[in-house]
Amino acid sequence: MALNYREWRDGDDLELIQLWGGPENAQVEQARALFRPSSNTPWLRCIVAEDMTGTGSAGTGTAETSTGVPVAAAYVFEPKLHNQRLWAYIEVAADHRRTGVGSTLLAMLRHEAGGSPSGATQLRAKVIPGSTGGDFAAASGFGQIQRSRIVKMEPGALSLPVFDDAGGPQLDEAATGSVELTTAVAAWYNAVHAWDPADMTLGQAQQYLLADTTGAGGAVVLRDKPQADGGRIAAFAISYTQTRTDDPADVLVGYDPTLAPAEQEAAAASLLAMLVHQFPVLVEVDDSMTALVNVIDPLLAVGSASVSAPETLVVSD
Repeated sequence: MALNYREWRDGDDLELIQLWGGPENAQVEQARALFRPSSNTPWLRCIVAEDMTGTGSAGTGTAETSTGVPVAAAYVFEPKLHNQRLWAYIEVAADHRRTGVGSTLLAMLRHEAGGSPSGATQLRAKVIPGSTGGDFAAASGFGQIQRSRIVKMEPGALSLPVFDDAGGPQLDEAATGSVELTTAVAAWYNAVHAWDPADMTLGQAQQYLLADTTGAGGAVVLRDKPQADGGRIAAFAISYTQTRTDDPADVLVGYDPTLAPAEQEAAAASLLAMLVHQFPVLVEVDDSMTALVNVIDPLLAVGSASVSAPETLVVSD
């Protein structure tokens, strides 16, 4: 088998998708969307492997003259957030796997990583355990650095808290554009991503998590006491589902990372209890979100919550 490795060209996606077929899972579908010609802004390098067998070029074609059949592709790019590692993705046609194509592409990505603007060279990827990508990552020496789950919480999964003190905790609606909420979201996000630092600014918190373009439809906050008495946000929930129905609403739940661990859990549990009083919700839970994990894992154990999609691992070399 004669192979040629070259830069990605327009039209490669159509040829590759015909050969690859449908995506193996949702993570693959998302990753495929980033295939495109290499660029410097944002910094991305994309490589295609084409099978030259039967073309008469013996694998020596250049990017301008090669006429082989694309069978695999890979990219590496530097994100705006979490830029201490580079994201990488490799996909190989089923009939060309276990021939060294994926390993060659990985070596080429590692070489390209040496030219990243930030100087970061370590690679990472998102995989689903037991998938083709997950098996290849493990065989290539990538190890787990994070696990993420989408958990469906059933109505009434948690007992409603009793707020009988007029000066105690209070539930409020919050504007997704408010500085107070944005500050709380950024502080929580940075705290739970210490394993892969983001240094998210207020502007980035708005851009990536709270702006209308993200689908954010509204927010509620749990304060440790009424706002008029100087109450601060102990926990928050942002809904990405515009209309509340019997279908689970997609929510982002966070908490004040400066609280004591027991207080973080209590705030998260109280807010979740009110969210699921009548309707189910979907919550994304990373293992680094300790307070959420400690609230939700016991619910999973007794069947009041369930993992609604295959868990996703972030792996790194």
